[in-house]
Amino acid sequence: MSLAHACVDVHQGAVAALVPYFVAERAYTYAAASGVVLAASLLSSLVQPLFGALTDRWAMPWLLPLSALVGGAGVALSGVTGSYALTLAVVAVSGAGVAAWHPEAARAARAVAGGSHTAMGWFSLGGNVGFALAPPLVWAVVAAGGLRASFLLAVPGVVGAVLCAAAVRSAGRGTAPGGSPGAAVAAGRDDWPSFLRLSSAIVCRSVVFVGLSTFVGPHVRERTGGGEAAGTAALFVLYLGGAVGTLAGGRLADRFGRPAVVRWSYTLTAVAVAGVVLVPGPAVYVWVALASAGLYVPFSLHITLGQDFLPRRVGTASGVTLGLTVSVGGLAAPAVGALADATSLRTALLPLVALPAVGRLLLSGLREPGPPGTTAPGKAADAQAERARRASDGRSSPQQPDAR
Repeated sequence: MSLAHACVDVHQGAVAALVPYFVAERAYTYAAASGVVLAASLLSSLVQPLFGALTDRWAMPWLLPLSALVGGAGVALSGVTGSYALTLAVVAVSGAGVAAWHPEAARAARAVAGGSHTAMGWFSLGGNVGFALAPPLVWAVVAAGGLRASFLLAVPGVVGAVLCAAAVRSAGRGTAPGGSPGAAVAAGRDDWPSFLRLSSAIVCRSVVFVGLSTFVGPHVRERTGGGEAAGTAALFVLYLGGAVGTLAGGRLADRFGRPAVVRWSYTLTAVAVAGVVLVPGPAVYVWVALASAGLYVPFSLHITLGQDFLPRRVGTASGVTLGLTVSVGGLAAPAVGALADATSLRTALLPLVALPAVGRLLLSGLREPGPPGTTAPGKAADAQAERARRASDGRSSPQQPDAR
C-alpha cells in the first residue's frame, strides 16, 4: 500500500511539474497554466470527502486499482490532447481518480497496519516520495519526446493498480481493506468537536506548507545571495526533511502519544518558520530543515487521529484530513503571492509564522481518542496496574470482608 501510494501521488505532483512545458510548447499564459493545476487539485480535494462517505457505507476494495488507473490515464492524456478545454477535462479526471483512491486506501492501510502508527508513517511516506519523484520523472519523459510522450506517465498508474490488487487479494485472507466500515478502528461515538478542531489545525499547517513550498526557493535566494541552485537546495531540504519527519512521527507517537507529538510539532513549526523568514545567510537551511520536520512529523498522525475521532465515519475522516483541508492551503498561495508583489517576499511570509501558533492553540487540551478496547500510548502500564489491583481486591474481599 505504501508503494501504491507513491505511484498514485506521482500523478498529483506531475500536473504541477508539467506546467513549464505547457507554457513552453503550447504558449499557455501563467494564468492558463495555473488553471490546469487548479482543475486537478481543487476537484481532487473537494470530492475526497464524498468518496470517503461512500466508502463508509459500502465496501469498495475494487476502487483502489481502478482509481489508480484513472489517475494515471488523465495525466497521460494531458500532453496528447490539443485543446485547452480537453486538457482541463483530463487533468480533472486524474484529480478525481486520485481523490477516489485516498480515503479507501487510508482506511485499508489502517486496517492492515493493525493500528501501528509507525506503519501508517510508512504509508504516508509513500505519498511524499511519489510527489517528490514527479518532477524528475516528468522531465525525463518530456525531454525524451516532448509533451506527446506524456502517455508514458500512465506507467506508474498501472504499477499502482497491480500493487493495489495484490494488497486487496493478500489482505482478503485476513482483514480485507474494503471490509466492514470501522474494521480498522473499534466502534465508538463520533467526536465531532475534536475532529473539527483537528481539521482547523490541519488547515493552518496546509497554508504554511503550500506557502513555503511555493516561495522558499526565491526567499532563500534573497537571504543567501545565491542563484537558482540555492533555491533548489532549499526546496530539496524541505522535501528531504519530510521523508524523515513522516517516519519519525509514527515512532514518536508510539512512545509519547499522538496529541502530544502533534502539539510539539506545531510549536516547533512556529519557531522554525520564524527562523526561515528572519535569519539571513546559510543558516537559513537549518531552519528550513526544522520547519520541514515540524510540518511532516504530524502528517500521518493527522490521518489516524481523524479516523479515531470519527470511528463510524473512517472514510469521511480520511477524505477531509487528506483532501478538503489541503485545498485551503492551495487557495491561500495566490494571496501570499499577491502580498509579495505589493510589499516584499519576506513581508508576505511573516503571516506564516503565526499560523502554526494558531494551530497549536486549537490543539490545546486535545486528548487521545481512546476507542473501546485500546489504551493510549504511555498509559498501558497504569492500566495494567489498575487491572491487577482490582483483581487482587476481588480475590481478597471474600476472605477479608472488613478490609475496606
